[in-house]
Amino acid sequence: MKTILFIIQKEFRQIFRNKAMLPIIFVLPMVQLLILSNAASFEIKNIKFSYIDNDHSLASRELISKFQASSYFNIIESFSSKKEANFQMQAGKIDVILEIPNHFERDLIKENSTNLSVSINAIDGAAAGVENVYISQIITGFNQKIQTQLYQYNEVSYEQPINIVTIPSFWYNNTLNYKTFMVPGILVLLVTMLTLFLSSMNIVREKEIGTLEQINVTPIKKYQFIVGKLFPFWVLGLVILTVGLTIAKLVFNVPILGNIGLIYFFTSIYLLVILGIGLIISNHSDTQQQAMFIAWFFSVIFILMSGLFTPIESMPVWAQNITMLNPIRYFVEIIRMVMLKGATFSDISRPFFIIVCYAIALNGIAVWSYKKVN
Repeated sequence: MKTILFIIQKEFRQIFRNKAMLPIIFVLPMVQLLILSNAASFEIKNIKFSYIDNDHSLASRELISKFQASSYFNIIESFSSKKEANFQMQAGKIDVILEIPNHFERDLIKENSTNLSVSINAIDGAAAGVENVYISQIITGFNQKIQTQLYQYNEVSYEQPINIVTIPSFWYNNTLNYKTFMVPGILVLLVTMLTLFLSSMNIVREKEIGTLEQINVTPIKKYQFIVGKLFPFWVLGLVILTVGLTIAKLVFNVPILGNIGLIYFFTSIYLLVILGIGLIISNHSDTQQQAMFIAWFFSVIFILMSGLFTPIESMPVWAQNITMLNPIRYFVEIIRMVMLKGATFSDISRPFFIIVCYAIALNGIAVWSYKKVN
């Protein structure tokens, strides 16, 4: 036990001795959490909107005012012809063209129906889909309002259209704030990447400077060396989690409805998985650059297929099956469930035991692959 404590003490001294590494470990995660949480958004705002009003009626002006009142659209200008509007969209100056036909108001009153032409720049298909939803909601609201104003008369009396009003109830995120959803996921990203990179470069750094050969000829046992080398990064991972949870609560006001001890308990097991992966990478790398490249390669795949930025349900079936092997997926799922839903251990027991199995298997492989001889 004393041997392990000496190695741990040596590792902490080596970490704090490196003045260039300290800001990367302690300052950079806080800056990244603050920046990424504000930048990573599913909302589409400042949509460059233009229109062609061929009717110039009260109804057409009222429809345009609906878009002007929306915080999602930025009215660029109106055009007199569709050709001119298409040219501006091709130049990238506008995103949406709304064309209101002639006799728009007259058709609404007499025929009780009319058509609208909407052109959307769909180079970014995901953004175009969201823009289409925004536009459809505004036009639907306008349609409901105009129908209540235009009475439909028959021979005896008039009939007023019946409107169905829906009142949604938003659970777990009443304000629909995307930061409430993104901050826990970005916190997972920071904890994972930092511990993975540091652990993957740990032993390979000893190889480069030549101290690993000196350690290998000492009576230090394999498990003592590995535990002593990885324990400081396990502690650093929990420190980063603490800092991240503090920022999430104080800066972004993200609710923590569940037991915070459950978050730490799961994270402590999850970090063993990441440290095991880092040790495997370090054992099979000859330089820090090689270890960094391999760690970055796997982390990008894990992150993109974790459900952090895109829902797993929207992926192809084969990709959904692959995500079952992704440990980051379970961490993202559990931290959101505990923080936002107040989940208990029974709710997360299945992914928890999957992570435990990962920790045992990966660390077993890591210890087996580490050799005390060159």
